[in-house]
Amino acid sequence: MKQKKKDIIKSFAINKNDVGSAEIQIGLLSSKIEKLSTHFKKFKKDKHSTIGLSKSVNKRKKLLSYLKKSKPKSYEKIIKELGLRK
Repeated sequence: MKQKKKDIIKSFAINKNDVGSAEIQIGLLSSKIEKLSTHFKKFKKDKHSTIGLSKSVNKRKKLLSYLKKSKPKSYEKIIKELGLRK
């Protein structure tokens, strides 16, 4: 899922002016989590970045639970598109 921020925002935006909805934030966090995961394969002892990874994972988890409660259809779409859960 190596995409640029602009591409992620375009793919998850609700309308053309949308830049900060929960869907976009989840997409950006997923990109960041994937980037950090590949970083840890190379640098296993990087403890400082581990904190950033866990914060990002927790924030994405909270946003997903919010989205599941408020917009179930959008939640299902994002889960399928990002391949997060089965």
